[in-house]
Parts: sequence; C-alpha cells; structure tokens
Amino acid sequence: MLFSEKYLDLPLEDVIGDRFGRYSKYIIQERALPDARDGLKPVQRRILYAMHKEGNTADKPYRKSAKTVGNVIGNYHPHGDTSVYDAMIRMSQDWKVRYGLIQMHGNNGSIDGDPPAAMRYTEARLSSISSQLLRDIEKETVDFIPNFDDSEEEPVVLPAMFPNLLVNGSTGISAGYATDIPPHHLGEVIDAAILQMEKPDCELNDLMEIIKGPDFPTGGTIQGVEGIRQAYKTGKGKVIVRCKSEIESLRGGKQQIIITEIPYEIVKANLVKKMDEIRFDKKVDGIAEVRDETDRTGLRIVVELKKDADAAGILNYLYKNTDLQITYNFNMVAIFNKTPQLLGLKPLLQAYVNHQKEVVTRRSTYELRKAEERQHVVEGLIRAISILDEVIETIRASKDKRDAKNNLMSKFQFTDAQAEAIVTLQLYRLTNTDVTTLQKESDELQKKITQLSEILNSEKKLIQVIKKDLLTIKKTFNDERRTVIEDEIEEIKINLEVLVPAEDVIVTVTKEGYVKRTSVRSYSASNGDPTGMKEGDRVIGQFETNTTDTLLIFSMKGNYLFIPVHQLPDIRWKDLGQHVANIVPLERGDEIVKAIPIKEFTEDHYLVFFTKNGMAKRTQLSDYQAQRYSKPLMALKLKNDDVVVDVHLTDGSKDVFLTTAYGFGLWYEEDEISVVGQRAAGVKGINLKDGDYVISGLTLEKDEKAHLFVVTQRGAYKKMNLTEFDKTSRAKRGLIMLRELKSNPHRLIALKKVDQHSVFYLKTENGIEDALQMDQIRLSDRYSNGSFILDTTKDGAIIDLWEERKEEPKPE
Repeated sequence: MLFSEKYLDLPLEDVIGDRFGRYSKYIIQERALPDARDGLKPVQRRILYAMHKEGNTADKPYRKSAKTVGNVIGNYHPHGDTSVYDAMIRMSQDWKVRYGLIQMHGNNGSIDGDPPAAMRYTEARLSSISSQLLRDIEKETVDFIPNFDDSEEEPVVLPAMFPNLLVNGSTGISAGYATDIPPHHLGEVIDAAILQMEKPDCELNDLMEIIKGPDFPTGGTIQGVEGIRQAYKTGKGKVIVRCKSEIESLRGGKQQIIITEIPYEIVKANLVKKMDEIRFDKKVDGIAEVRDETDRTGLRIVVELKKDADAAGILNYLYKNTDLQITYNFNMVAIFNKTPQLLGLKPLLQAYVNHQKEVVTRRSTYELRKAEERQHVVEGLIRAISILDEVIETIRASKDKRDAKNNLMSKFQFTDAQAEAIVTLQLYRLTNTDVTTLQKESDELQKKITQLSEILNSEKKLIQVIKKDLLTIKKTFNDERRTVIEDEIEEIKINLEVLVPAEDVIVTVTKEGYVKRTSVRSYSASNGDPTGMKEGDRVIGQFETNTTDTLLIFSMKGNYLFIPVHQLPDIRWKDLGQHVANIVPLERGDEIVKAIPIKEFTEDHYLVFFTKNGMAKRTQLSDYQAQRYSKPLMALKLKNDDVVVDVHLTDGSKDVFLTTAYGFGLWYEEDEISVVGQRAAGVKGINLKDGDYVISGLTLEKDEKAHLFVVTQRGAYKKMNLTEFDKTSRAKRGLIMLRELKSNPHRLIALKKVDQHSVFYLKTENGIEDALQMDQIRLSDRYSNGSFILDTTKDGAIIDLWEERKEEPKPE
C-alpha cells in the first residue's frame, strides 16, 4: 500500500463540518434531549429497561446500584459509570422529580447539594409508577433495535402508560439546543391528555382549565398566568417562582419569617448562606439570626428579626436579592419525529396521545394473535377429548412423538399446533371436568377476540381503552397539588428607610476616588486629624449626611455614579477608604470631578453643569434618580473631546460665574440656562477665544457680596470683589480680569469664591506646596496681575489649588 493512499486529501472545513455534524446529531438525538413520547433521555430509558429486565422491580428487594450501573454499561450504554449513576440518582431524588422513577436505599444526595454515596453503598429498585412506563413492553408494543455490540436488543422508546415528559419534566443541554420542561401534576396531565384524545380540536384555554401550570416537587408559588399561557402556546415563556413563607409573631414584640418551601432546583444551603451574608454585611437592618431548622418532618428556614423590624419589608428585600424568588424560563424542546422541536402544550399532549394509540394498537394486535392461536389449540383439545379413544389408539400405534403428530394430522385433520398440544397433554387433564374448563376457556377467548377486534377496528373503542388505563393510573398514583398558581406577578417595592437604619455619618470622597462613610463617633474621636488617605491624595468632598440619603459622584467624562450612602463601606476615620470602582465600575481614565449628597430628588432643585468647551446645562434633580446603580449612568452628553469642569446643586434662583484660562469672567443669572433632559448636551455658556477654555464655573446667591480668588500658572494670585464685574447675559465673551502681557502671559489655573476663613494650598510640578490665608490678602482691582507667591522658574508651574477652611474662633 502506498503512503499517499492512507490519507484523504480533503479541505479541513469539510472534515470538521462533517465530524461536528455527526457529533451534534448524536448528542441531540441520543444523549441530552428527551423523547416527546416517553419523556426519557436514552440513558434514563436504558436504566429503567435494564432494571425491568433484571426483575429489579418495586415488589422485589433492593439491589446494589453498582450492579445496575454495570449492567447498563455492559449491555446498553457504553459510557462512564458516573453519567449512568448520576442519572439513576436524579430519578430517585424527590426534590428533583415530581414522581420518582427509582426508589433508593442509602444516601442519594440532599436538597442542600450534598453529593450522594458511591454506588457500591446504595441500593435501588424501580418505583411502582415506573413499572407503568414499562408495562406491556413484552407485547411488541414498541420497536427494538440492536444494542451497541449487537449482542442484545433494546427499546427505541418505552410504552409509557402515563405522560411522563410533562409529569416529571426534563432539563438538558445539547449542541445548539437546550431544554427546560417543568414537572406537572399527574392528575391534571392525565385529564388534559384524555380531553386531547376525545376532542382533538380543543383550544389551549380548554386545556389550561385542567392544567393550571407546573407543579414543582418543592412546592412554592408560581406568579404570572400570562407567562404560563405563552409557554404552553409557543414552548417558551417566563414565570416567577417564589418560596412559601409566613410571618410569625413572638413574645416581646419580635417577629420571625418562616420559609417552608423554596423554589425548584435551588440549593437550600447556598440560599441560607446568602441570607446570612446579608445579615452579616448589614445590607438590611433588622435581621437578628438566620437558622436552618429542616428535619425529617420537613423543610424550615427561620429568619429571626430584631424588635420593631419591618418583617414585610425585609421579606421583600430577600425576595429581590436572594433565590427566595427566581425567574423560571420554559424552553420545551423534545425529540419529535427524530428531530428536536420546540413544542407547546397541545403538540406535546398530541405526541403522547399518538404514541399511546400506537402502543395500544400494537398490544391489541399481539394479544389478538395470541388469543387466536390459543383458541385454535383449545378447539383441537376439545375435539380430541370428544374422540379420545381413537386419539389414544392412534398415539399408541405410533413409533415416536413426531410420528404420533403426523398420524393425528393425517387421520383427524388436526393442525401442527393442535397435534403438538394433544401429544404433550398430561393424563390428569383427560377428566370430565377438564372438558368443561376447556369449553369455558374457549368462550372467554372468543369474547376476548371479539373485544380486541373491536378495539382494532374502532378509534372510539381504542380511546376508551387508553382512557381507562390512564384513569386507573390516576386513581392509583394521584396526590395533592404542591405548587400554588397566582395570576399576577407581584411587584416588589423596597422601602429603604425601613431596611436601612437611619444613622448620621460623615462621608468623604478623595480626588483619587476613595470613598467611605464614618460614624460620627469615630470622627469625633479623631480630634480634628485629617482622614486616612494615600500620600498625595486629598479630600474633595466631606459631608455630614445620613445612611438613608444618596451620594451622586460626577466624573470628567460626563457620567455619574448613583450610590446610596448605606452602600458605602463603613470605615474608621483614620483608615483608607475603598476605591469607588469596587462599588460601581468606573471607566478607565475617567476622574471624579464632584460629589454631592442628596436627601430627596425633588423637581424644584437643579443640577448645573459647566464644561471645558464652554457648554452649560441645567436639569431637574429628579431626572437623576436611578433604580439600578451597578454601572455609571450618563449625566450629560459631551461632544468631541469636551470634559466636565464643575457641577452644582441649585434651587433655580442662583447666579453663575464662568472663568476661562485666558482670564475672562462672565456673570449672569441661572435662569438664562434653559432646563433640558438628563441626556442632553445643554447650551453655550460662554463665547471662547480660539485656544481658550473654561477653568471653573461657580454658582452665587443673588446680591451676594462675594470675593473671588485667582491663581495663575506663573505663581501670581489676587483677591477681587465680585462687583468688579458687570452682570450680563449668557454666551458672551465676558470681562478680562488680568492685564494682557505680550511675552509669557498669565494663564488662570483656578478661580475660587472665598471668605475671610478660607485657607488655600498650592501645588507645583516639582511637588512644592504653599498656603495662602485669605484674611491676610488685600483686595486688588480687575486689571492688576496680583502678587507672586513663589518663583515658578525654580519650583515649577502651579498645577493644583484646593481649599481647607480655617474654623472660626469660638467666642469666649
């Protein structure tokens, strides 16, 4: 054989496409998705069939799980033992399946997510309801195919005498498809299947009169009938599943929340841990203790509350922030006609009904054939007994059994089957009574043949048989519905004042973005020492506020962070705060400009923004109230490379003063800036020269006798009266506040509103810092270039200016 002949020269995409196509087909059809007829995946079907074949049924003793697993792997399912055992375990867990198909002795896991014992320790057998899935499988009711090594045969589908897919549900992920079918109530599903059989053209509403919705083994409450209707109509839908809880009153004015049922497929231990973390992190005030009191009598979680805590408010918070309430998404995909299909309730029921019709037809055909064969034999026996002496004489004259059969067939015209029955007849049956028995059997067989023929010839009779079988199963296995269905989804409203303890705190925000809240006690104990922060950082906002208030933090790139004060980290005054990006992720390269505490988001207060390119924007404060605060929100729209310079909270009656780097100052009334929406860009606030930009925007009280303090990059400073300027209107150039120099002109670094108690600090490029006390600086006019505080040629240009207020001396 030549070397080249060992390989196929094919494009890689063709090879990969072909292999992945085959793999996908296998995964979809023969592993991850259930069959619409019996509701089982191949591994589940093989486990049940192997146990049935071994006689490991509900009326027999338990057998080692390992024996079943080995049997399944060896005969039907050539995969890992773990996958087979896991499938066995799930079918035995009464918190996962509504009607367990396998009974297990030993540790089969728990609702807390504990793993089951190894298969060598546990014992299993089929449950009595699973025998209904396998009933009559010996009567040629379903097709069989060879197993993986052609040594045995296995069923393609089980007869399934009840609609298992809807009753026990299914979940799985395959290639390109996933399925999530919830469990339902046996009695309701059987009644709906009967209605579907008797009235194939019935409407979905008719079926929903019977099937109210899913019925989870863990109980709970489902909210949203519209979501159920959508799922039953299209196969996809969404509902809310909530725990069953009640509020109990205790002595001493205390209350506790008792949870007795949790949502489907939620791990209880994780749920209790999450609830306890909320208590520990003090995200809600009022939870004293969370206990898991579950025992053999049933599930019970106790949330003990502090005195006077609002139980309903805390329960609502737990609904919203834990798995006490979840969203369940229907995705009803099953294999129908060998292809995966998204099926609504009606097609699912129809698939089951069609399967049952085929099963009962095949069973009736099988039973009819057997009855006719037996009838034929019985007729031969009756005739043989009527001419018994001649028959005995013929047999005695024969050489052997074969010869006896041939003689009987030729002399009395018996058929082969009749002759076989006669020669194997036992002597004790040649009594008079046996003739009567045979005649009686013949009559019964004739009656049975008639009945079976009617079933095969009449659709109506066929449906009656299926209906009778279904009603028998319903009578035997039906139980009470566990899940309550509610029409509407209840909106959860959380009153923060109820959940968060109202506490006065000191909030600090630093230039580098470190935030914290500190108790008044910790602040008072600091004796006026500066708050803890990184070297080179400084405080840009320090507020006395309350935990029920909100902190708005505005950034250079036009975003804002909405942070409830109670969500700020509670850190001692002398310790470093937490970076704001740990609370709300801040965009890389963005910087904090301003922080403003808000008590109420009212419509009669405004936020005024000033940008570097001279834009001004005013928006009602109420527009900035946010529901979600997990990411930065847009505060205003910025164009090109513009950035926010300043933000102010106003009452709508202030004046504004804009200052540019070239030394222009413009003073006008706030009313000139029209009110726009939250995401708008605003209007032109000042008319800039080429190359000029805004360095600060102030808000002033009307008729305020303010002093303005400016610093230039060359180290010059001066203090002026506001009255040096004239109040004009928006979008003008403004008045100059520095004398223009031809060479090395002054450029403003900052303009601040000051009073006698202000102390300002300067910082240069070389890290030199200096202080200026406002009470020691004389007023200058608008045209002077002020005095010099330092030599910038030696110390570097000034890059920053900030204020630290000097407290007024207390009167003696």
